[in-house]
Amino acid sequence: MIEFLKSIGIANPSGSGWLIVVFTFVVAWVVTWRFMPRVRQFALKVGWADQPNARRLNKEPLPNAGGLAIFSGVVAALIVATTLRPILIQEVQVQVLAILLGGAILVLVGFVDDQFGLPPLFRLLVQLLAALLLVAVDIRFHAAFGTALDPFWGVMLTVVWVIGITNAINLMDGIDGLAGGIAFITAMSLLAVSAQNPQWAAATLVLAALAGAALGFLRHNFYPSKIIMGDAGAYFFGYVLAATALLGSLKVTTAFSLVPTALFLLLPILDTTQVFIRRLLRQQNPLSTPGKDHIHHRLLAQGFSQRRTTITLWIVTLLFNLLAMQVQKVSPLVIGVTAAGITSLLGFTVWRRLRAVWKEARQSPINPSQAP
Repeated sequence: MIEFLKSIGIANPSGSGWLIVVFTFVVAWVVTWRFMPRVRQFALKVGWADQPNARRLNKEPLPNAGGLAIFSGVVAALIVATTLRPILIQEVQVQVLAILLGGAILVLVGFVDDQFGLPPLFRLLVQLLAALLLVAVDIRFHAAFGTALDPFWGVMLTVVWVIGITNAINLMDGIDGLAGGIAFITAMSLLAVSAQNPQWAAATLVLAALAGAALGFLRHNFYPSKIIMGDAGAYFFGYVLAATALLGSLKVTTAFSLVPTALFLLLPILDTTQVFIRRLLRQQNPLSTPGKDHIHHRLLAQGFSQRRTTITLWIVTLLFNLLAMQVQKVSPLVIGVTAAGITSLLGFTVWRRLRAVWKEARQSPINPSQAP
């Protein structure tokens, strides 16, 4: 067993570090999974829900406060983990706290936007401040073009990256299970990479909590969903993934230096890019103009069901992430174990969700809106 753990990149299999990472994942998973129904009940009671309209696929009010449970699951897991094994390295402490603080700010802004609506410019300003918070604790791109403007370009690239990924995950949150699954797959892949390097301890711990929370959320969000994450959850997922992807002290010397990092989130990047271009060509504001011009909308228009669309895009995301791991020179064994782990956990979660749906269908009359 110890030899196998070493072969997949665990430097000290006999120590407790890797067990804490696994424990963090499990705590986030269980807390989010068990807390989500209570959040759903309260959200329905107070009216925190997306109402049906021409743009939305839901036929009845759908609670949109899932992001609160996701954030709670991540924070609870990290508190328990650091209590069991305190973080002694001050730099790691600061990085973890900065990511959580920035994430908390975006959860709050996203939640308020979900319930009351906020101007796009205000949301963008808050995202800018959250990105600069990462720069302040040296979670950033490090430009090395050999010019006096290198620090400036490093900050600009970091800001564009964080704001872009934060909004890209939010824009992918258009059908049940899609954004949550993309976040889970990406977090697990980045976790496999960060675990190879002890210097990326902050990323490893945060990604374990994020992956667990995403999986716990999917137990309630795969079609037909009981609750959605809303902007609060999507902003949090996007921000944390963008931040942890930067924790490798990345050097940028050419445009191609961004490729290995971008591959992990290539599907949201491509989708957001094509949406922005299409809307600009139609002389529309890409940030505030709603529409059904995303990749998942196109698959639905071609006759794909929500479940088939979600699983198809999960597979595409997984392939991009496995390619990203290969580009980063991760060993084939680690790539294989990661792929198997992601597939098994997603398969188990989908099976459990569908079993619950089938059980409900046998106990009550069929609701046409719940049909596959």
